[in-house]
Amino acid sequence: MTATVLRALQFWGLERAGFTLAARRENEVWQVSDGVRRLALRFHRQGYRTEAELRSELVWMEMLGQAGLVVPQPLRLPDGSLLGQIEGRHVSLLTWLDGRPLGKMGCLAPDLDPEDVGRMVGAQMARMHDLSDAWTPPEGFQRPDWRCAGLLGSEPLWGRFWEHPHLNAEQRQLLIAARDWALAGFEDFAPDSDEGLIHADLVAENVLVDQQTVAFIDFDDGAWGYRDFDIATVLVKFIGQPQYGPLRASLLDGYAVRRRVDPETLDFMLLLRALTYLGWIMSRLDEPGGRERSVRMLDSALRLVKEFMEEKH
Repeated sequence: MTATVLRALQFWGLERAGFTLAARRENEVWQVSDGVRRLALRFHRQGYRTEAELRSELVWMEMLGQAGLVVPQPLRLPDGSLLGQIEGRHVSLLTWLDGRPLGKMGCLAPDLDPEDVGRMVGAQMARMHDLSDAWTPPEGFQRPDWRCAGLLGSEPLWGRFWEHPHLNAEQRQLLIAARDWALAGFEDFAPDSDEGLIHADLVAENVLVDQQTVAFIDFDDGAWGYRDFDIATVLVKFIGQPQYGPLRASLLDGYAVRRRVDPETLDFMLLLRALTYLGWIMSRLDEPGGRERSVRMLDSALRLVKEFMEEKH
């Protein structure tokens, strides 16, 4: 792989730069240093995103960064393009951001105050959504659509969650009923939904905190969707943790610079967010830690389904 990284860096004239593997998950990421800057070289997962979708992700991030939001900035190739290609894989190069994750595995970093950091994250999310609404995407802009059909249709973006192989018959019927019920009442549960471009993956690991600065990374799942779904993504893995209540309240307080969020709509989006993870994990059950994550995701989703349906009936 070292030779492939060197060849990729040549696209940007960085063949003399040092590099180390930073992450091998959905994408393979290498931290690169040329002695002055630290950069992130990404090898994009084959078959996950089209070239148009990848280019759209990068141009969106470029706009947000130029407008002052702290997000990774793509480095264009000498010909002005945003992507290279090597051995059948697309590659991109981004600025490396300092900061430490908001938390891990649904737990806030122990020295962070949920009220302070929640307010900062909420305000930055509001700014990201405002900037995205004020922007006119270029011709050919393409990102997935994670609105009603993408969440609850016959072929959801992340898979048919009600077919998770570890569901028993009773649980499967519960999820099928919940899906039918959510589809039928979608407009009632999410009235006047605020729609537009969303990050869609602002889990704790993708929110970096550096003193009073909050940065968002990993826009790989950015999509057209509901802003309350974006907020739910920040919160869903904290459910059941002591920080959940104050984090939720302060996040919404920070986001209120844009608009007030209806608590019932947010609860509905938390349910939908939990269901999507059941579809996501289905193709990853045999990866290291996949089955353990699946147990947690099933527990969370089934608990939210039962609570929500009992409350509404």
